[in-house]
This record gives sequence, C-alpha cells and structure tokens, in this order.
Amino acid sequence: MRLSRSFLPTLKENPAEAQITSHRLMLRAGMIRQTAAGIYAWLPVGLRVLRNIANIVRHEQDAVGAQELLMPTMQSADLWKRSGRYDAYGPEMLRIRDRHERDMLFGPTNEEMITDLFGQAVKSYKELPQVLYQIQWKFRDEVRPRFGVMRGREFYMKDAYSFDLDHDSAVDTYRRMMLAYLRTFQRLGVRAIPMRADTGPIGGELSHEFLILAPTGESGVFFDSALEDQDWLGENVDVTSRDSLEKFFTGMTAFYAATDEMHDADAWAKVPAERQREGRGIEVGHIFNFGRKYTESMDIAVSGPDGAPLYPEMGSYGIGVSRLVAAIIEASHDDNGIIWPASVAPFRAVIINLKNGDAQCDAICEKLYAAAPDDLLYDDRAERAGAKFADADLLGHPLQLIVGPRGAKDGKVEVKDRRTGERTEETVDAALALIAKIRT
Repeated sequence: MRLSRSFLPTLKENPAEAQITSHRLMLRAGMIRQTAAGIYAWLPVGLRVLRNIANIVRHEQDAVGAQELLMPTMQSADLWKRSGRYDAYGPEMLRIRDRHERDMLFGPTNEEMITDLFGQAVKSYKELPQVLYQIQWKFRDEVRPRFGVMRGREFYMKDAYSFDLDHDSAVDTYRRMMLAYLRTFQRLGVRAIPMRADTGPIGGELSHEFLILAPTGESGVFFDSALEDQDWLGENVDVTSRDSLEKFFTGMTAFYAATDEMHDADAWAKVPAERQREGRGIEVGHIFNFGRKYTESMDIAVSGPDGAPLYPEMGSYGIGVSRLVAAIIEASHDDNGIIWPASVAPFRAVIINLKNGDAQCDAICEKLYAAAPDDLLYDDRAERAGAKFADADLLGHPLQLIVGPRGAKDGKVEVKDRRTGERTEETVDAALALIAKIRT
C-alpha cells in the first residue's frame, strides 16, 4: 500500500475521549473511528490486524478438528425461550420486533442457535463428537461502554461449541481446546495465562479464563512464572490420545495461576518465592464445560448405543478477537506508539523514502515495494522526515526500511527494528531477506 493513496487518518494529538492507551493509539493510528456509543468502524489498517488475529485463531481451531460455520447475528427469541434464558438474560440483550410482530434479538452469544442446528442434523451417537465454531460479530448493550473496543457494545468473537457422547469425551475435547488456546496466544506474540474460573451453579472444575498481562487489566492475577517459559507450540501432544491429552493438561495445571477472585493463599505460599508473579490481566478468552444444560433444556437428544435418547455433553470456547487487538496494544507499546508482534502487524514493514524525487532513493524504494506490495506500507508522501518517522513508530511496523540519499548511493538501506530500536545498514537484497522472514 502506498501511503500517499491510503485511507489512513492518523492523529498527532491524543483524543480527549480516550482513557486508556489502546484506545488512544487505535484512534491516533487510524485503526478505528467511533460511529455510536461503544460501536466502531474498523478502518483499513485496523481491519488488517483484526483479520491477522482471526486467521491465527482459525488455523489453531482447525488443527484440533473444529469445523467452521457462520451463524446469523439476528436470532429468533423462540430459541431463547426454549432454553429459558430469554427473560433471564437482562437488559444487555438487544431485543427487536420485526414487521410481523415476531420477537428477535441481536445475538450476544450462540448456545441456543448452535444447539438447535446440531439437533436438526445429528441423530445418532455415532456422529459424535462434533466441534463447531464461528468468528462473528456480537452485540451486548453495555450500560456504560468504555475503553474503545476493549469494552464496546459490538465486538468480534470466535465462539466454539462442542457436543460429546459422555463426560470423559467432553474432558478430552476441553483439553484439546486448552492446547489450541495456548498455541493460539503464543502465535499471536503474547502470553495469555490460563486461570481456573468459577463454574457457577453448574459446578465442576472445567472452566478457565485466559488473561494477557497488562497494567490496565481489570483483574488482579497471581501466577507461577514457569508458565511464561512454556513452549506450547513445541509441546508434543497427540490430540487423538486421551493419555497424551491428560499428561499435557496435568502438567499445565500443576502451575499455580489464579485471579484475585479465585486466589488461594495457602496454595500460593507453596510456589517458590522467586517464581511468584503478581500483576493485572485482561481477559481475552474463556473455555467452559456446561454438560447437558442446553441439550436437556431444549430437548436435543441423539439415539444412544442402546437406542434410548441420549443428551450430549456440551462445552463453549470463546476468544475475543476484537478485544485482543486492544489487549495486545496494552501489553506491547511505548511512548512513541504501538509495537506489534510480527504475526499480527498490519504490514511486515514500512518503507520510508527520505527524498522523494531522488532517482536512486526512488529506485531502491520501488524495488523493495515490488517484493510484497500487498504486505508493505510505502511512505511515499511529500512529508518531512520527522513526520514519517513519527507515523512509522506510531503504527508499530516490525521493521522500518529507511532509504536516504547517502545510503542509496551505495545501494544501502537502514533497517530499524521497532521493538529493540536497533539499526543496521543492509544491502537491498539483505533487507528483502529480512522482510521475507517476518511471519514465517
């Protein structure tokens, strides 16, 4: 993308309405613009980040056998009345009546709809297990939306739902999802600590929240620092083996991790002092096994091995994709702007032409840009160098490829690493090789 032709409305000053870092930087970097309270338009740069995150989430869901579908945002109230949640959900649900006087709603979640879809298609226990997911917009009418996309009314979310024959099979699915989540967050370039969550009236221990560490987090967290050192991508787990999944899960849950609501002082005291970490975290994911709550309340059964009706065990698995954009910024920024992990950055690098019109500078910039025009931002504006550098730091590209007359005479490019600030001088071919390594 050539910056001179792009729709990228950056701001020099901090917007007065933005209270937290991610909201300020997303507005200043031209990623989003508010259209109503708690509702945002995603501009081209923001949308690129949103899609990069969604694609990583999608890949890891597929890797554990989940199947993607897409459910509508509008739902019939009749589904929720079958489960008993329509009247109980509260004012966060946006209720609508269509021209035929039928009660509808803008979906805040999809347990009812997915259970109904499952019941229409699956009739025998032999067709289990099934894990279905979508990445879709949702709406919850927050009374006081704030903090930009961190707590907006409309949000983009991955929600998956599992259907299993019995509790043991549901546990296997839960553990697969746990592994998928840990690998997802590692690929996103952040450490999301899994913490046991309250299961409410359903009971049991199969409920975990995933929190990204950030000073602005809404929850206090306590965890064993050994969790930060685990390489989940390198973990050799056979997702088709119950024993392998149990070994992984037992090892992972052996490390202490809890929010302030679930904190156990006695268990915490057993963690070696040098590994005790305290801080704050932003919730970006939640996995939960809720048994037969929806299959029974909506009377969705399959034929069991003995021919009798069998109500499948269910679980739900959510990741806040749009919330992750803000959470990553909260965890990865400096005074100059965003510092994107390479895997989710909107562009691999920015090319900064310090002297537009200089034949050598233009030629080198064009050669660099031609290598990956869909994934590089070329700052070809007739702007002063300081403005170009400021926008490059604000937008947080992993690399800055700086082309000036002095280096261009020798065919050299100055390469700045956004995260470390390190600068090196490279040949054009060496700079292209560095670009190629990003996201590989």
